[in-house]
Amino acid sequence: MAEYKKSSVHCHSTLCDGKNTLQEMASAACAQGLTTLGFTGHSYTSQDREYCMSPSRTAQYRATIARLKMEYRGKVDILCGIEWDLLSGERPAGYDYWIGSTHYLHGKNTGRYYEVDFRSEDLWDCIRQDFDGDPLGAVEEYFAQVETMAARKPDILAHMDLIKKLNGDGSFFDEESPRYRAAALKALEAARDNGCLLEVNTGGVYRGYRKDFYPGAWLLEQWCRMGGKVIITADAHETAALTYGFDEAAAAIRAAGFGNVEVLTGSGFETQQL
Repeated sequence: MAEYKKSSVHCHSTLCDGKNTLQEMASAACAQGLTTLGFTGHSYTSQDREYCMSPSRTAQYRATIARLKMEYRGKVDILCGIEWDLLSGERPAGYDYWIGSTHYLHGKNTGRYYEVDFRSEDLWDCIRQDFDGDPLGAVEEYFAQVETMAARKPDILAHMDLIKKLNGDGSFFDEESPRYRAAALKALEAARDNGCLLEVNTGGVYRGYRKDFYPGAWLLEQWCRMGGKVIITADAHETAALTYGFDEAAAAIRAAGFGNVEVLTGSGFETQQL
């Protein structure tokens, strides 16, 4: 097993939208030979969608991970991270690390908040009611919000082109259009300017939404040209997904021109050769 496969640091549990408990995820990580397991439960937002941790669950989350750190000491380094949404506030505190994410679009006409990665009908409603039927207008707003998140300097910038999740068949917008690419590149430049570490996320492929990872190949190539750094993550919502697609992600990263990948360990981030 390659070294980069021993660390999985974008992971969820039943305290948000995962299928396995924190304990089950830790046990599986140990059984699978991981040296580092990082939990990143979805942060509470004012919109409090079904996948977010409530304040009480967040407290339970932190307390349980503190216990698991002791239980698995010497076996697996357990880290208490969080996937912090743009709507959750400026920056989290008191975590080992944090992942910055954008999951919502705010409607300028209706005032509604729409999840861009959940239900196709919600995304259609967003485009029709709040972006005057212009899908690329919604895309541009999404990437503008990614820029805002990048400016908060998260330890890891998550699935930066998540807006494409429900667009696997191209029914919403053309991912090769000049407007799409210009908006995505502007967000990528913001990530570079703020020193963000970009995740290559295999979760959309695991769950059958996409055949390509977040970010796509052309964005990875641009990121390499910018001198950016990458980390492979599974965005695992169950034990079977902890290292799903890591070899394929490494191949995609190499194809984009990278020679190294970042790995988060119990001692911090390390650079490893691909």
